[in-house]
Amino acid sequence: MNTMFDSSNPASAPRVWEVGALCHAIGDALQARFNPVAVRGEISGFSRAASGHCYFNLKDAGGQIRCAMFRRNAEQMGFYPRDGELVEVRGRLGVYEQRGDLQLVVEQLQRAGQGAWFEQFLRLKAKLEAEGLFDTARKRPLSTMPRGIGVVTSLGAAALHDVVTALRRRVPHIPVVIVPALVQGAQAPQSLVDALQKMYLLAQSGQGQEADLAQKSPLIDCILLVRGGGSMEDLWAFNDEQLARTVVQSPVPLISGVGHETDFTIADFCADLRAPTPTAAAELVAQPRELWLGALDLLQDRLESAVQRVLDRSAQRLDLAAQRLGRPSEQLSRNHLQLARQAQRLRHAMLFKLQRMTQNQQALQAQLPQSLQRRLEQQKQGLERMDLRLQLLDPRLVLQRGYALLTDTKGKPVTQIKQAPPGAALKAQLADGAVDVVVTQPRLL
Repeated sequence: MNTMFDSSNPASAPRVWEVGALCHAIGDALQARFNPVAVRGEISGFSRAASGHCYFNLKDAGGQIRCAMFRRNAEQMGFYPRDGELVEVRGRLGVYEQRGDLQLVVEQLQRAGQGAWFEQFLRLKAKLEAEGLFDTARKRPLSTMPRGIGVVTSLGAAALHDVVTALRRRVPHIPVVIVPALVQGAQAPQSLVDALQKMYLLAQSGQGQEADLAQKSPLIDCILLVRGGGSMEDLWAFNDEQLARTVVQSPVPLISGVGHETDFTIADFCADLRAPTPTAAAELVAQPRELWLGALDLLQDRLESAVQRVLDRSAQRLDLAAQRLGRPSEQLSRNHLQLARQAQRLRHAMLFKLQRMTQNQQALQAQLPQSLQRRLEQQKQGLERMDLRLQLLDPRLVLQRGYALLTDTKGKPVTQIKQAPPGAALKAQLADGAVDVVVTQPRLL
């Protein structure tokens, strides 16, 4: 027999709920029955909103449930969840009343089977952070132009190929020293520690020997500790406490490039700088060669302009000094001598300044084109020609050709016959001395 709802019998009528009140009541029931709850499942449709909140579905073969993880909890994750990844979550089951959907508000999220490892990671991170190993004050800036780059990684790792390729493309002139180490497995932490300590000795002395070439290693100004991506187990060697303490002992800036952008290890926090990938680590210490060549070209132009201005000012001073020369006389000779001394000092000052500029720009000097060297030589020759012109104005050269400078008894130059009447006493200045003369018979030309 079918039973139908009898509206005429109030005792058989169910309670009439408001929609919101019913959703709230269901949420209370779920809270009392299940929460807190731990669920294992596969992530699907993971997304992070601009607010920092994360939304995804957790599913398995039997069903799926909507999940939300608010920003304050999402910031505590040590990795970026990916679709298809098996995880374990802890949170509270409830109803999202605006849509009437069952929803799990996630408070903790970790990869399945790695909960104990993640807790160990957090404990070590908190311990080392409390000791100051992560302090930004001890982080050192990178050298803009390292003389040598050290790399610690596995010789068979793809990360080594990526790093070497990036360095060869950007800075082929900078030498690279590789110290191999295991990057995965139980022996990897100690292997990494030993490799770093060996690299530190090379960086401190610069006198190490390369294993195959038996040549002196270059000076090392930075070290790259790199490894490609992988699971938490694959990267666990870089969460070792002894390795962390070894990283902070580096005598030069150390960059950690371990895993992918979303992977974090203890070594990342201890390093002077963390790179999202091994390739990015190489690019951080390898400014493109074209950038530096452009800077050298700019410095070359500035140096050439500065030298030209100095030479032009010097030439103007010589021309002005030559214009101020008047009629030949003893005072003029003294002025010329003083001018010659000033010119000599000016030449010495210019040479000294050029030498100082050359010393301060040793790196630039190697790049200066031959055209600039020829230009400097031309300016030097021009300066010597100006000096020769100045010497030709010396009145003593005129006297050496047989001419004499006549003056009266007061030292006034005699330039006209009316200044030399018969019987006048004069003085004739010759190239090597002076003679007294008496006018006997003036003659007009």
